[in-house]
Amino acid sequence: METFPKIISVDDHTVEPPHVWRDRLPSKYRDVAPRVVRAPLKEMTFLGGRFAPVMGERGDDGPVGDWWVYEDLRRPLTRLDTAVGYDRDEIKLEIITYERMRPGSYRVPDRLADMDVNHVQSALCFPTFPRFCGQTFTEAADRELALLGVRAYNDWMVEEWCGPEAGGRLVPLTLVPLWDASLAAAEVRRNAARGVRAVAFSEIPPFLGLPSIHGDAWDPFLRACDETGTVIAMHIGSSSKMPSTSADAPPAVGSTITFANCCFSMVDWLMSGVFERFPKLRIMYAEGQIGWIPYILERADAVWKENRAWGGVAEKVLRPPSELFAGHIYGCFFDDAFGLRNLDAVGAGNVLYETDYPHSDSTWPDSRRVGEEQMAHLPPETVHRIVRGNAIDLLGLTPEGLWAG
Repeated sequence: METFPKIISVDDHTVEPPHVWRDRLPSKYRDVAPRVVRAPLKEMTFLGGRFAPVMGERGDDGPVGDWWVYEDLRRPLTRLDTAVGYDRDEIKLEIITYERMRPGSYRVPDRLADMDVNHVQSALCFPTFPRFCGQTFTEAADRELALLGVRAYNDWMVEEWCGPEAGGRLVPLTLVPLWDASLAAAEVRRNAARGVRAVAFSEIPPFLGLPSIHGDAWDPFLRACDETGTVIAMHIGSSSKMPSTSADAPPAVGSTITFANCCFSMVDWLMSGVFERFPKLRIMYAEGQIGWIPYILERADAVWKENRAWGGVAEKVLRPPSELFAGHIYGCFFDDAFGLRNLDAVGAGNVLYETDYPHSDSTWPDSRRVGEEQMAHLPPETVHRIVRGNAIDLLGLTPEGLWAG
């Protein structure tokens, strides 16, 4: 492709530097707020979709790394958090320190430099320690501190990670206190007032012990997103339950079917009636890929047409699900040649591009080459729309593709 558009990635990741909560919470919380300690690893497994690290004591044998400590949580930094730049066969489940991490994972100037290498202009970044939609704070016992932790993360995201040093190239994605829909709505509005147009949410909230979207429990939050033009961004794994088949299935099984939760989630939203109640609401599925979408839409339309009388949706889903999808839902991909060959069945206006930096699946530093190869059959205007145009519209960026705050 002669001129491939500069990429706007709607799914990259930041690894929070150690000072995020230390600098933004009252001093009385210093010993209980999220903090980094260096300690040995006793053991670590990742089976059946469950990540299980065990922190050792000072003086124990075992590899030493940096751990986030918060209440009962002990979460180590691992090579999977920041894998770009390593040969695929060298990327293993191992504990690391910040010094062994690619600096672009947590430093703005280095991130911008790595974006330049990858033909990326702008990037929206999901969290690491808070997890993809803030589950870490949702699971905390001290709700007062958890709320402060969510707000502190958002302040860091807006003011520092996406601050002046980023020059508009880093686009903020904020969190909400998922345990209270009214508090969540207030946080959406607080951040929308400073130009934020994306908020993280769980793909399947009941997996977190939260209400489903089939009732009205989330209406204050959904109304805030609808009224402020804030897109709801759901990343694979934002339900804290990665798909798997058995307790002893290796990670490769779950990695192959990571799209499954997005699939289940999208059907939930299409059959919920939410889009009828909130007509300006838009949602996106980060790292879910797009190749599976056409069949799900075909099947959902058939069920809506043939079975809606007894299927519990006749009174609340008033249009075919595929029509709702076209007006409200975005699929995100970084490596999906099959999906692109079937783009007409998805819709060029409903697709966003991503690079997944710095994770092991990332196409960095070859995102341009991958895109050129997989989109070679598409007209230039369609490529532009997928690679950056849709993201500009969805995230409220400037015509140049920058976040203006």
